[in-house]
Amino acid sequence: MEDVAPEPCWIRSSGARVTKEDLRRMVAIPGRITMAMKEAATIKDTVGAAIAAAAAEMEVEVLPEAPVVVFVNAKSGGRHGPMLKDRLQHLIGEDQVYDLSIVKPSDFVQYGLACLEELSSRGDYCAQTTREKLRIMVAGGDGTVGWILGSLTELNLKNRAPVPPIGIIPLGTGNDLSRSFGWGGSFPFGWRSAVRNSLYRAITGPICHLDSWQVIVSMPEGEKIELPHCLRHLEDQSSIQDRDAKEELPEWFSRFEGVFYNYFSIGMDAQVAYGFHHLRDEKPYIAQGPIANKFIYTGYGCTQGWFVTPCMADPSFRGLKNILRLHIKKVNCPDWEQIHVPKSVRAIVALNLHNYGSGRNPWGNPKPEYLEKRGFVEANVDDGLLEIIGLKQGWHVSFVMVELISAKHIAQAAAIRLEIRGGESKQAYMQMDGEPWKQPIDCERLTFVDIQRVPFQSVLIGGS
Repeated sequence: MEDVAPEPCWIRSSGARVTKEDLRRMVAIPGRITMAMKEAATIKDTVGAAIAAAAAEMEVEVLPEAPVVVFVNAKSGGRHGPMLKDRLQHLIGEDQVYDLSIVKPSDFVQYGLACLEELSSRGDYCAQTTREKLRIMVAGGDGTVGWILGSLTELNLKNRAPVPPIGIIPLGTGNDLSRSFGWGGSFPFGWRSAVRNSLYRAITGPICHLDSWQVIVSMPEGEKIELPHCLRHLEDQSSIQDRDAKEELPEWFSRFEGVFYNYFSIGMDAQVAYGFHHLRDEKPYIAQGPIANKFIYTGYGCTQGWFVTPCMADPSFRGLKNILRLHIKKVNCPDWEQIHVPKSVRAIVALNLHNYGSGRNPWGNPKPEYLEKRGFVEANVDDGLLEIIGLKQGWHVSFVMVELISAKHIAQAAAIRLEIRGGESKQAYMQMDGEPWKQPIDCERLTFVDIQRVPFQSVLIGGS
C-alpha cells in the first residue's frame, strides 16, 4: 500500500482553522447547476441543459460562496493523475471535477459556461452568482494550463465577461507556469491535505495577469510540415494583431497560428526537445513520470549538438546567424530594428516568464545600472515585453541551467520578426511552451515568424 501522511481535519488560514466541511461548503455549487454545466459540455446542448436545470430550481437555495470547478489531466503525473481525480471527486463531488479526456475545455467554455449564462438570462440568480464568482483549478502540466487559458480566450473575443481565473495543481515535468504564480514545481501527493490546501488557495488567492503572445509562421506553399498541437492553419487573417504581419504574402505562402505563455525558441534547444519527444513516443515505457523525464531529457541533450564543436561540417551544429535575421519593435515604437545575433548563439529563446526549463531563470536578475546601460527594464510577466536570450555551446548552457551565469542578453522586445532562409540546412527546429516541431526552410524563399502580444491578458490566481 502507498505510504500517505495522515490527513488533518482542518486547514490553518491566517491563524484560523478551516475544516474540511467548511471548505466543501465554500466551493460547493448547487447540484442542479453542476449537472447542467457538465451535461451541456458533454452533449453540446446549452438550451436543453438549461431548461432541465431551471425546472429543478428549488424555492430556497444556498448561493455559492466561492464556486470552483477542477480540470484534471489524468495522463499527467504518472500514476498520480487518476488518484488525484478520485480525491477531488471525493472532496467536492464528481460533477465539479472534469476529466480532460472526456470533456474538452473548449466545450466547457462554449457550452458549459454558456449554460450558466442562459440560466442567468432566465432570472436564475444562483446560476448568475456561480458564473460571476467561478474559479477554475487545472491539474496538469504547463501544456494543460495553456490549453485551458487558450480556450478561455473565446470569452474575451465574444465579450463574455468575466473570465474565470485559473489556479494550478502542478503535475507536469517543468511546471514553469505553476512556479511563476506561486503554485510550486511539483505536487506533494504523499500528503492528503495538499489537495484541500490547493483548493483553499484557489478561492482565497489574489488575481494576477499574464501576457500571452501570438505566433504567425508564414512559409512557402508546398513544403510539408507536421504541425504540433500548438499550431493551427490560419485562413482568416482577422485574428492577426500587427498591421505589418497582415500584409498580403504571395499565394504560394501558407500561414499557421499559435499562442504561447512561457517561451518561443528556435535552434538547438528545440532540436533536443524534438528528439526527446519522438524518443518518448516511440518508447513510452522509459518515461514514467517527471523525474524520469528529466533524467532522460538531460542524457539525451548531452548526445546532441550542444556538446559538439561549432566547426563541424554538419550545418545543424552551426550558429543561427547563418540562417536567420532578427528584427524587433520596442515599446511605443512603430519601426522595426534589426538586432545583431552573435555567431556563437545556437538557440534563441523569447521569454515571457522568469521560469524556464523547470524553474531556471536564464535572464537572471540584472542590476539597475546594467539595465539602464543596455536600455532594458525589469522583467515582469505582464509588462508587454519579451526577453530575448541566446544560448551558446553545451558548457555555456550547462552553466546557465545551474544558474552560475546568465544567458546571453540579446534584447527586450514588444514584437519580434524572424526571417529564415535555408542554406545547406533544410529545416530549423522550433518550439512553443515545450511543444517542438521541425520547420522546413527554403534556400530561395524566406520563412517568416512574427510574434505579437495578444491585446487581452490571461487571468490567473496567485498561489503563494
